Amino acid sequence: MKILVTGANGMVARAAAEFCRSSGDEVIALDRRSLDISNRDSVIEVVGINTPEAIINCAAFTDVDGAESNEIAAYTANSDGPANLAAAAKACSAKLVTISTDYVFDGLFEGFYTEDAAPAPLGVYAKTKYDGELRAAQEDPDSVIVRSGWIYGHGGTNFLSVIPELLKAGKHITAISDSFGTPTFAGDLARRLRELAASDIRGVVHVTNAGEGSTYYGVACEIADLLGIERSRITPISDGDLKRPAPRPHSSKLATKRLAELGFDELPDWRDALARFVKA
Repeated sequence: MKILVTGANGMVARAAAEFCRSSGDEVIALDRRSLDISNRDSVIEVVGINTPEAIINCAAFTDVDGAESNEIAAYTANSDGPANLAAAAKACSAKLVTISTDYVFDGLFEGFYTEDAAPAPLGVYAKTKYDGELRAAQEDPDSVIVRSGWIYGHGGTNFLSVIPELLKAGKHITAISDSFGTPTFAGDLARRLRELAASDIRGVVHVTNAGEGSTYYGVACEIADLLGIERSRITPISDGDLKRPAPRPHSSKLATKRLAELGFDELPDWRDALARFVKA
C-alpha cells in the first residue's frame, strides 16, 4: 500500500511511518517544509503528484495553551489542514485518516465518551480540532476521523513521554491527580491507523489503549513502579493549581465502542502498553 504520512517530524507520524514500513508499505513521510497542509493548492499538487492510496494526517498545531494566543495558526493547521487533505484525498480516490482529540468534549461527564456523544470543545485548540473534524467529513464523507488522547511515545516531548527520563535523571516531578483520560501508546495507535487506512470505515472512531483510564499522577506512579523508583519522587497537584491559559476537560476518557462493534480487537491495556514503552 502506498501511504502518505503528514507531520513527519512528530511522534505519532514517526510511529505510523515505522509501522507502515514494517508492514511492507511504501511510505511517503512529509514534514511541514515539504507539505504545508494549510495551503490547499500545495496539498492538491503534492497529493496529486504522489498518488497515495491512503493519507495518514499527523500534522497539527498541538500547543493547547499556545493556541489561545495563536488562534489563526491553530485554525489553519487544525481546521484548514484536514479539509484540504480531505479534498485532495477525494480527488485522487485516496483514503484519509486524520487524527483528532479527546479535548472535543467538555469533560463534565464522568464516564467514557462514545463516538455518538455530543462534542462541546472548551478552548481554541479543541474548537479548531472539532472544526477540522466537521470540515474533513464535509469535503470527503469517506474520511476517517480518529479521536485519541493522552498520546505518548518514543521521541515525544509531551509530559507523559518524558516522565521516564525525568525520573531516571533523579528529578522530582509534579503530576495532575484530578484530571482523567485514557493513555494511548503511539506505537499501538500507529497499528490502528494503518488498519483504518486499509478499511472501508468512514466517520468518527475512538482509538485508545484499553483499561479504565487514569490520571497523570496515576500514570507517573506506574512508570515509577516499572523503573523501581520510589513514588515519593512524584507530587500530586490539582489541575487548577497550574493556572494554564487554556481550559481543559476534567475527564476526557474515550470508549472505543464503534470499533468494537465493527469487530476490531481492543488495543492492549494501557498498563501493558506503558510497560513496553518504559522497558524499550
